[in-house]
Amino acid sequence: MKRVEIYTDGACSGNPGIGGWGAILIYNGTEKVISGAEMQTTNNRMELTAIISALKILKEKCSLKIYSDSAYSLNPFINNWIEGWIAKNWKTKDKSPVKNVDLWQELLTLICGHEIEWIKVKGHSDNVNNNRCDALARKTIENLRKQNELK
Repeated sequence: MKRVEIYTDGACSGNPGIGGWGAILIYNGTEKVISGAEMQTTNNRMELTAIISALKILKEKCSLKIYSDSAYSLNPFINNWIEGWIAKNWKTKDKSPVKNVDLWQELLTLICGHEIEWIKVKGHSDNVNNNRCDALARKTIENLRKQNELK
Protein backbone atom coordinates (compact mmCIF):
# COMPACT_ATOMS: atom_id res chain seq x y z
CA MET A 1 0.00 0.00 0.00
CA LYS A 2 1.43 3.39 -1.00
CA ARG A 3 2.26 5.76 1.84
CA VAL A 4 1.16 9.36 1.30
CA GLU A 5 1.44 12.36 3.58
CA ILE A 6 -1.23 15.05 3.23
CA TYR A 7 -0.94 18.50 4.76
CA THR A 8 -4.00 20.77 4.69
CA ASP A 9 -5.22 24.13 5.86
CA GLY A 10 -8.20 26.38 5.33
CA ALA A 11 -8.77 30.07 5.96
CA CYS A 12 -11.52 32.64 5.71
CA SER A 13 -11.54 36.41 5.38
CA GLY A 14 -14.60 37.12 7.45
CA ASN A 15 -16.48 34.13 8.79
CA PRO A 16 -18.53 33.68 6.71
CA GLY A 17 -16.67 35.37 3.89
CA ILE A 18 -14.21 34.62 1.12
CA GLY A 19 -12.49 31.35 1.95
CA GLY A 20 -9.45 29.53 0.69
CA TRP A 21 -7.77 26.21 1.21
CA GLY A 22 -4.44 24.60 0.43
CA ALA A 23 -3.12 21.06 0.45
CA ILE A 24 0.20 19.35 -0.16
CA LEU A 25 0.39 15.65 -0.97
CA ILE A 26 3.77 13.96 -0.66
CA TYR A 27 4.50 10.52 -2.12
CA ASN A 28 8.00 9.10 -2.55
CA GLY A 29 9.57 12.55 -2.22
CA THR A 30 7.31 14.07 -4.89
CA GLU A 31 4.91 16.85 -4.00
CA LYS A 32 1.56 17.81 -5.48
CA VAL A 33 0.33 21.23 -4.37
CA ILE A 34 -3.33 22.20 -4.78
CA SER A 35 -5.49 25.09 -3.61
CA GLY A 36 -8.84 26.74 -4.18
CA ALA A 37 -11.24 29.40 -2.96
CA GLU A 38 -14.95 30.13 -2.59
CA MET A 39 -16.77 33.44 -2.34
CA GLN A 40 -19.12 32.83 0.57
CA THR A 41 -18.07 30.15 3.03
CA THR A 42 -16.67 29.48 6.50
CA ASN A 43 -13.26 28.53 7.81
CA ASN A 44 -14.54 25.09 8.87
CA ARG A 45 -15.88 24.37 5.38
CA MET A 46 -12.50 25.34 3.94
CA GLU A 47 -10.65 23.07 6.39
CA LEU A 48 -12.81 20.12 5.31
CA THR A 49 -12.60 21.07 1.62
CA ALA A 50 -8.80 20.97 1.77
CA ILE A 51 -8.86 17.38 3.03
CA ILE A 52 -11.58 16.33 0.58
CA SER A 53 -9.76 17.90 -2.37
CA ALA A 54 -6.53 16.12 -1.49
CA LEU A 55 -8.29 12.76 -1.15
CA LYS A 56 -9.97 13.19 -4.56
CA ILE A 57 -6.55 13.20 -6.22
CA LEU A 58 -5.61 9.74 -4.97
CA LYS A 59 -5.91 7.04 -7.64
CA GLU A 60 -5.79 4.05 -5.29
CA LYS A 61 -6.20 3.13 -1.64
CA CYS A 62 -3.23 4.30 0.42
CA SER A 63 -1.74 4.45 3.87
CA LEU A 64 -2.25 8.11 4.75
CA LYS A 65 -0.94 10.52 7.33
CA ILE A 66 -3.23 13.56 7.27
CA TYR A 67 -1.81 16.62 9.01
CA SER A 68 -4.02 19.57 9.94
CA ASP A 69 -4.16 22.32 12.53
CA SER A 70 -7.96 22.05 12.52
CA ALA A 71 -9.41 20.40 15.62
CA TYR A 72 -12.79 20.76 13.89
CA SER A 73 -11.65 18.46 11.07
CA LEU A 74 -9.67 15.93 13.07
CA ASN A 75 -11.41 15.48 16.43
CA PRO A 76 -14.47 13.72 14.97
CA PHE A 77 -12.11 10.96 13.78
CA ILE A 78 -9.55 11.03 16.60
CA ASN A 79 -12.29 10.97 19.26
CA ASN A 80 -14.77 8.81 17.27
CA TRP A 81 -17.47 11.50 17.39
CA ILE A 82 -18.39 10.84 13.79
CA GLU A 83 -19.64 7.36 14.64
CA GLY A 84 -21.97 8.88 17.23
CA TRP A 85 -23.19 11.50 14.75
CA ILE A 86 -24.06 8.80 12.24
CA ALA A 87 -25.78 6.66 14.88
CA LYS A 88 -27.84 9.71 15.93
CA ASN A 89 -28.78 10.59 12.33
CA TRP A 90 -26.24 13.44 12.13
CA LYS A 91 -27.05 14.98 15.48
CA THR A 92 -24.49 16.02 18.08
CA LYS A 93 -24.43 14.91 21.69
CA ASP A 94 -26.76 17.81 22.59
CA LYS A 95 -29.12 16.76 19.74
CA SER A 96 -28.37 19.76 17.51
CA PRO A 97 -27.75 19.12 13.81
CA VAL A 98 -24.13 18.51 12.77
CA LYS A 99 -22.94 21.43 10.65
CA ASN A 100 -21.51 20.80 7.17
CA VAL A 101 -23.09 17.34 6.90
CA ASP A 102 -22.63 17.41 3.11
CA LEU A 103 -18.86 17.68 3.52
CA TRP A 104 -18.66 15.14 6.35
CA GLN A 105 -20.57 12.62 4.23
CA GLU A 106 -18.34 13.24 1.22
CA LEU A 107 -15.25 12.89 3.41
CA LEU A 108 -16.52 9.59 4.82
CA THR A 109 -17.01 8.24 1.30
CA LEU A 110 -13.51 9.32 0.26
CA ILE A 111 -11.69 7.77 3.23
CA CYS A 112 -13.20 4.31 2.72
CA GLY A 113 -10.49 1.73 2.18
CA HIS A 114 -7.60 4.00 3.15
CA GLU A 115 -5.53 3.44 6.27
CA ILE A 116 -5.49 6.84 7.94
CA GLU A 117 -3.56 8.41 10.78
CA TRP A 118 -5.02 11.81 11.69
CA ILE A 119 -2.31 14.12 13.04
CA LYS A 120 -3.04 17.44 14.74
CA VAL A 121 -0.31 20.04 14.31
CA LYS A 122 -0.02 23.42 15.97
CA GLY A 123 -1.16 26.15 13.59
CA HIS A 124 1.10 29.07 12.65
CA SER A 125 4.01 27.36 14.35
CA ASP A 126 6.99 25.29 13.24
CA ASN A 127 5.35 22.83 10.83
CA VAL A 128 6.72 23.99 7.47
CA ASN A 129 4.13 22.23 5.31
CA ASN A 130 1.21 23.42 7.43
CA ASN A 131 2.54 26.96 7.09
CA ARG A 132 2.82 26.48 3.32
CA CYS A 133 -0.81 25.32 3.20
CA ASP A 134 -1.86 28.35 5.23
CA ALA A 135 -0.03 30.62 2.76
CA LEU A 136 -1.72 28.84 -0.16
CA ALA A 137 -5.15 29.30 1.42
CA ARG A 138 -4.54 33.00 2.05
CA LYS A 139 -3.17 33.55 -1.46
CA THR A 140 -6.26 31.98 -3.06
CA ILE A 141 -8.44 34.31 -0.96
CA GLU A 142 -6.52 37.32 -2.23
CA ASN A 143 -6.62 36.09 -5.83
CA LEU A 144 -10.39 35.56 -5.69
CA ARG A 145 -10.87 38.96 -4.06
CA LYS A 146 -8.84 40.64 -6.84
CA GLN A 147 -10.73 38.77 -9.57
CA ASN A 148 -14.04 40.01 -8.16
CA GLU A 149 -12.78 43.59 -7.86
CA LEU A 150 -11.97 43.54 -11.60
CA LYS A 151 -15.53 42.53 -12.55
